[in-house]
Amino acid sequence: MANPNSLPLYEKYWYKHNYKRVLDSFILILLLLLLGYRIISINNYSFHWFVALICELWFTLSWVFTISTQWNPALIKTYPHLLLQSVQELPPVDLFVTTADDELEPPIITMNTVLSLLALDYPSHKLACYVSDDGCSPLIFYALQESSKFAKHWVPFCKKYKIQVRAPFRYFCDDECTTNNEEFNHEWLRMKRMYENLSHKIEVDPKSIPSLLEGEFDVFSNTQRTNHPTIIKVIWENKEMVEDGLPHLIYISREKRPKQPHHFKAGAMNVLYLGAGLAGLQGIFYGGTNCFHRRKVIYGLSPDDVENEGRIYSPNDINVTKAVEEATQVACYGYEYGTGWGKQVGWIYGSITEDVLTGLTIHKKGWRSELCTPDPVAFRGCAPIGGPTSMAQHKRWATGMLEIFFSKHCPIFGTIFGKLSFRQFLAYMWIMNWGFNPVALVCYSCLLPYCIITNSNFLPKDWGICIPIALIVTYMVYTLVEYLISGMTIRAWWNNQRMSLITPMNAGFCGFITILLKLLGISNTIFDITKKDIPSSSDEVQDKDASRHTFDKSLVFLPGTTILLLQLTSIFIKLFGFQPQGLSENYECGVAEMLCSVYWIMSYWPFLRGLFERGKYGIPFSTIRKGAAMTCLFVFLCRSTISS
Repeated sequence: MANPNSLPLYEKYWYKHNYKRVLDSFILILLLLLLGYRIISINNYSFHWFVALICELWFTLSWVFTISTQWNPALIKTYPHLLLQSVQELPPVDLFVTTADDELEPPIITMNTVLSLLALDYPSHKLACYVSDDGCSPLIFYALQESSKFAKHWVPFCKKYKIQVRAPFRYFCDDECTTNNEEFNHEWLRMKRMYENLSHKIEVDPKSIPSLLEGEFDVFSNTQRTNHPTIIKVIWENKEMVEDGLPHLIYISREKRPKQPHHFKAGAMNVLYLGAGLAGLQGIFYGGTNCFHRRKVIYGLSPDDVENEGRIYSPNDINVTKAVEEATQVACYGYEYGTGWGKQVGWIYGSITEDVLTGLTIHKKGWRSELCTPDPVAFRGCAPIGGPTSMAQHKRWATGMLEIFFSKHCPIFGTIFGKLSFRQFLAYMWIMNWGFNPVALVCYSCLLPYCIITNSNFLPKDWGICIPIALIVTYMVYTLVEYLISGMTIRAWWNNQRMSLITPMNAGFCGFITILLKLLGISNTIFDITKKDIPSSSDEVQDKDASRHTFDKSLVFLPGTTILLLQLTSIFIKLFGFQPQGLSENYECGVAEMLCSVYWIMSYWPFLRGLFERGKYGIPFSTIRKGAAMTCLFVFLCRSTISS
């Protein structure tokens, strides 16, 4: 019989997709051939030819980042049932939940997260759940109080019947219970009614809360979202340290004062704390959620310091109630001034993507991270549904990545002066490219109307045209096969092909402009909270509007609108013969530029529909007007280059 201590808690399986490596390498070769063709075509040198060379050079570098990240995929298989056989006692775990706006982030979603954590299959006296409310909302505090009452019934129910989906609004998506166990059916109906009652209590008008500001709520009576003292409330304390009871549940709203930096989510996390390809490198990125950190790592220690580390705090060391006074001091805005918090310790400041920056800092110290992939999936979240919300989120990501690149935390420095491996550096550059690649895409897309309007070409017209044709066909077939193998449809593939152009050229490009303005000292970055939408039912994916793109008056849709109008205008000029006479047949705009422009219009089909729709599905007239003005300016400048 095997010794339990010798059994692994996890195993890493490396797998090689040789056909993927061959196709990845073939695409890289085609990109290099295209660059070589550009360089040796001396007779074709011109401004637009040079711009195409620069863009294609960046596309080649981007592909190097991509294939390096995906070259050695690995899968982690975990064996949690062996944990108790390998260790004498499970370690204590702190659980952090953050929220910042009770309108953009409905309390019922936050409470479902809390309830699922309180019901974790883990000794309750080893857990402590902290809810950080960066909006200082009495509604969140009220919702937590009501949820804790429901949790006293929900947690035992989940553990008794070994429920796997422990977020109530997901679990109760089905209207009926289909088991034959009468006792379970009775309990299921009782839990469903209790949860519906909880939902009705929580879904109140936030404006009605001030009338309830008495008793425990009086601390919220004279507070504002950006101007309030520290508020810490112990919602529930497991005083007897009962193993099958409820974990500690604590509400925290850190102090905020006008004109005092609060460092967005990273600041809130510091108050609370005292993919397969990446798994084959130094480790997966820290993506902000569903992540477990060791305290010694968050406290700034490196692997070399572990042997000399001091005693690390654990929740068992103190009584929760007695710690409130000390915690109140820690949550004050001036507590961390003059310390290493946000610089070497805790969540690192300096980017609105504080999660990636913190993970990068950890990797630079030599730590590895692992991707845990249990079956079934341990945690699931809600992705933005609407176009404006999704674009705002991607813009924030692109902005944050560029903030990291143009700072002292740049991955280049981490490789030269730190312990960031070269392949991991390429992996970080892969996501930093979310901010750079949009610039190349926008410039490349503008070359099409430029060449059509001026009757010039930037694509080869001799044997060299075989290179971009082979490149496009290979990439399209390659990605389509990947989707089909994964069980997805051709429609899903096409939608993602379109969005791979729409998202970076709108959200990513706006993120680049934001960073450019910051570097020039014109403006600073702001943290846009992502709106969370509550799924209406289990059939939400079949909603007739689910696949339709929505718009608002945000400038994030201006680049895409302008690019679409440019393509349409250039096609109009070509079809009606408004082009000037070319220098010669070899230098005139050809069929290749026209086909590429048509493909761009097809990719921007949601925007094309948006030009004629109204309401949330239509592009606002103010955005169309601005796009039209920029299109006219572009055409005028193109005409000016011809006359000059």
